[in-house]
Amino acid sequence: MIRYGQQDITDEDIESVVSILRSDFLTQGPAIPNFEYEISNYAGAKYSVAVNSATSALHIACLALNLGPGDFLWTSPNSFVASANCGVYCGANVDFVDIDADTNNMCPIKLHEKLIEAKKVGRLPKIVIPVHLGGHSCDMEKIYDLGKEFGFSIIEDASHAIGATYKNRRVGCCQYSDIAIYSFHPVKIITTGEGGIALTNNPKLDQKMRLSRSHGITRDPKQMSFIPDGPWYYEQISLGFNYRITDIQAALGISQLKRIDSYIQKRRKIVDVYNKEFKKLPLMLPKELSYCQSSWHLYIIRLKLDEIQKTLKEVHEELLSYEIGVNLHYIPIHTHPYYQKRGFKKGDFPQSEQFYSQAISLPIHPTLKKEEQNKIIAAVKEIIQ
Repeated sequence: MIRYGQQDITDEDIESVVSILRSDFLTQGPAIPNFEYEISNYAGAKYSVAVNSATSALHIACLALNLGPGDFLWTSPNSFVASANCGVYCGANVDFVDIDADTNNMCPIKLHEKLIEAKKVGRLPKIVIPVHLGGHSCDMEKIYDLGKEFGFSIIEDASHAIGATYKNRRVGCCQYSDIAIYSFHPVKIITTGEGGIALTNNPKLDQKMRLSRSHGITRDPKQMSFIPDGPWYYEQISLGFNYRITDIQAALGISQLKRIDSYIQKRRKIVDVYNKEFKKLPLMLPKELSYCQSSWHLYIIRLKLDEIQKTLKEVHEELLSYEIGVNLHYIPIHTHPYYQKRGFKKGDFPQSEQFYSQAISLPIHPTLKKEEQNKIIAAVKEIIQ
């Protein structure tokens, strides 16, 4: 089976992990701040807080921005459930903004229209989470301007988008957001096994996220309420969680980061071949708009079903029969039973639902061999022509 996503682990990666296993620290050691420094430096953000998953990073980002009961968080329905669940974890109300037909990301026009209506009834969001689907940035400047006008904070869910650029700066620099999130799951651009990171340029948000990462505990006397009893002393000053990443994972991340540019170049070459071979087929191919260079975490084709005369399920199953590990990103969040119990229903966000009815994610990763890609292309042509 050709997998849709695949990690690339080298001898250098293995040695970096082995060196930690032979060191004094497996967790809460020096590899973690080193990893945070390298990621911040790469993204162009001042601070970063490494955690055990991007979901945890989204949660502590919401907490740092004081999201709570009675507040509203808006995100894209075309995402993994974590983009919405982070708001529910905080006791907030979650709502969605439908996507743009070209980018499949949150539509700034629909966002503006929804904000105008929300203002009339006093239900403006406290936080908006745009999701950079597949590594292609949302139009962040437009969303940022709306944030200034309507008074909401912004968390970029850039789980797919480390290495991507928006208006000649790296996604994650937080020029147009309060906080940005990367994921290091094995199918992402680089991996730490499981892991994520929250980036920001705001020292207060950085401090809050660090507290939330580790039980709300501090050893910094400047943050304490009482004079320390001794060198062992610490205080819990807020309610936090055990969201810590390990030094083992951080070491792998540092090693992987050294190859990120070559990984993205390989992904771009795969995309170029796909685009060339598929341009005359009854497909809508993913676009890369002028303001963005995608990291191409995903390559999502959309079927022109009226021309193909097959269902999405039929095409999906036929590709699997060729041992091609296709996937689907994503089932719209509002159509899941949990969110339907919270008042949403099918038909609420039609563009996201139409996307779901047409989309297939084809394999794309740095270890994809030329002959494997040729097999994928031949299968797609045979099935849909």
